[in-house]
Amino acid sequence: MLVVDDDTEIAQALGRKLAYVGYTVEVATAPWPIVQRIHNQRADWDVVLLDVGLPELSGIDVLKQFRDSGSLASVVMLTGDASATTAATCLRAGAFHYLTKPCLPVDLAQAVESAARHTCLRRRLVQGGVPGTAAILIGESPAIRRLQAAIDRLASHDVAVLIQGESGTGKELVARALHAGGAPERPFLAINCSAIPETLIDTELFGHAKGAFTGASADRDGMFVEADGGMLFLDEIGDMPLHVQARLLRVLQEGEVRPVGSSSVRQVTVRVIAATHVNLAEAVAAGRFREDLFYRLNVVALRVPPLRERLDDIPLLAAHFLRKHCGPDAPSLTPGALDALVCDMWPGNVRELENALLHALAFHQGQTIGVESLPPRIGGRRQLDLPPMPVVDERAHLLPLTEAKRLVNATFERAYLLNVLERARGSMSEAARLAGIDRTNLRRLLKRYQIQSGALRPRR
Repeated sequence: MLVVDDDTEIAQALGRKLAYVGYTVEVATAPWPIVQRIHNQRADWDVVLLDVGLPELSGIDVLKQFRDSGSLASVVMLTGDASATTAATCLRAGAFHYLTKPCLPVDLAQAVESAARHTCLRRRLVQGGVPGTAAILIGESPAIRRLQAAIDRLASHDVAVLIQGESGTGKELVARALHAGGAPERPFLAINCSAIPETLIDTELFGHAKGAFTGASADRDGMFVEADGGMLFLDEIGDMPLHVQARLLRVLQEGEVRPVGSSSVRQVTVRVIAATHVNLAEAVAAGRFREDLFYRLNVVALRVPPLRERLDDIPLLAAHFLRKHCGPDAPSLTPGALDALVCDMWPGNVRELENALLHALAFHQGQTIGVESLPPRIGGRRQLDLPPMPVVDERAHLLPLTEAKRLVNATFERAYLLNVLERARGSMSEAARLAGIDRTNLRRLLKRYQIQSGALRPRR
């Protein structure tokens, strides 16, 4: 980030605030060195906070230099004039946003965060794809980086991998990344176990002999034979019928495939990657999934995080999908549209995000996509998913500010914890995951507010 203000104290104060929350900040008090760097193509900032009233060269003129140079930085103007005329002048000159000095920390943080997301989107639209695993798994959040690192380590190891995650998170993309990082020249086949009728999944996987059943007019190799030497991805393995699970276990143990209606077997070498959105351990306990097959598949488990746990990746994902469907001349999202995407909870995950952008592309006009082009539901569900604001004792308004804030925070925290535990159905692990804290801190908070997690567990 770059902060440009001729008032040294203001510039340094803004720099300290932004550095405190994790931004790398450069501070300048004169415009000409900045203009020189712009023309020398050494302006690599993501966000610029630019004072309107600079000496010798106005902030508006510097803003135009950024615009004319093709810089992708998002420029937020700082002004002591709150008039609409000044604001309109800044926005017409290409400013991302403007703030009136002195600005509140919350307004500064929101403007900078939104500007940084917009720069990220613009950079990805210009740069296009990235080769390798990163091109398959779009994102730079800590959760995706951990997943990418795990894939890089597992790609060359011939071990079974169980990929777990909600529908729409991209479990098949993880399987394809494992294949691409290992032996991409070998076969890769995928089958959705929940999409194949129970009467056909046997022959789809293992093949059949001529005359095995009505309509079997010729021998047919199943997917295990077709994937011999390569990888077979079994999506939604939790929906596989029990009798097919027994045959699958034998293939994994012995490396032998017996087609339906045949007395002969064929040796195959196939790396099996399975995926599911259900809890297989619970399915084993309920008798819906074989325990021995579960342990055979679950040599290494990878969890694909839902989109709501990596909202910072939405600008990258949005840019990827826009380029995927429109090419290098893809339209850009307006700041308001991008903020609406980032503020949603995405129950349908990445698949729903792509569909929302396809909807927007069908309705947008010009070179930008505004909020009005997005599906109406976008942006409204986050508020629906939040716990209701607790009712605070009216006496709080009669207390000193510090005590009143402590009371309000405590009331909200208790209501929030109850809501999270209810959504997690009393599970401490799930509640800690939803709240984004570890179990030790969760227990400490529950003890502080005298909340018993066991009372919220479902009764059998």
